[in-house]
Amino acid sequence: MAAVGRTKVVVALPLTRALLDQMADYDLAMVPTGGSDETVLAAALADADGVLVSSNVPVGRGVIVGAPGLRVISTMSVGVDHIDLDAAREHGVTVTITPVLSDAVADLTIALMTMLSRRIPDGMRAVADGGWKVPLGGDLAAKTLLLVGFGRIGQAVATRALAAGMRVRYVDSRVGLPAMAGVTGGGTLDDELGDADFVSLHVDLNARTRNLMSRRQFTSMKRTAFFVNTSRGGVVDQAALTWALTEGAISGAGLDVLQDEPPPPDEPLLKAPNVIIVPHIGSATEETRNAMAQCAVDNLRKVLGGQKTPFEVTAS
Repeated sequence: MAAVGRTKVVVALPLTRALLDQMADYDLAMVPTGGSDETVLAAALADADGVLVSSNVPVGRGVIVGAPGLRVISTMSVGVDHIDLDAAREHGVTVTITPVLSDAVADLTIALMTMLSRRIPDGMRAVADGGWKVPLGGDLAAKTLLLVGFGRIGQAVATRALAAGMRVRYVDSRVGLPAMAGVTGGGTLDDELGDADFVSLHVDLNARTRNLMSRRQFTSMKRTAFFVNTSRGGVVDQAALTWALTEGAISGAGLDVLQDEPPPPDEPLLKAPNVIIVPHIGSATEETRNAMAQCAVDNLRKVLGGQKTPFEVTAS
């Protein structure tokens, strides 16, 4: 139980001693939790005012309802599909995010595109097998990149793609997005897919975007096109992507995210041709993770102190 008059904060993610010291005026409850079991988190939150979580810590309706004093859920992530936003809004709980990972994710996106286009995995395998066969790849310059989503990360990718000499287009249903010289948008996904040499996803996972890329969308792409996903695995129908790669409907895919992480050993996508899969490393740089943790702590302190933060999740 929190001391009378003290604010209790549950910490359900690893933090440095320096960040913990910034919260010395709170009663801290350290909860090593994750995965799908919410029991430990729910018990700790029963009398808590705030909680720090990451994307692998689910905060469902039952947890929120069972924490009547909860005022803020500060997540060290941009995605919020692990949090029941409807329940949070109904109970007056502020949800905050840490959108300071744009550069790291954009760098990875361009890296995956380059690896696919230049056939770098083929070259690495040739050398590892004792050979010296040079795979003939393609340039990024003069190719068309379609960004599905033009938020912070999509814009950061666009900046890098333009510097590489690419033609950049985007689709995004939101209004009021910033104009960027050399980037065009406004069409629909179905309209734009057929002209793209690269398709890269940068959208949240929600009811509207789940399985946004299905067999019909992959069939609409060029057979020479490459697909990249650094957003959330659930935005893609994974069986459809496996089919597209196996049947040659597209030329390759670079993935930082999957529907299940880690995937089961018998996941067919793992054996699909010309697919690069990395273990959700989009924000995995020391600088970015430190900045995200600091942002999460700052968000929590501001909300508990009655201040506004620009990183609150608003109703969609």
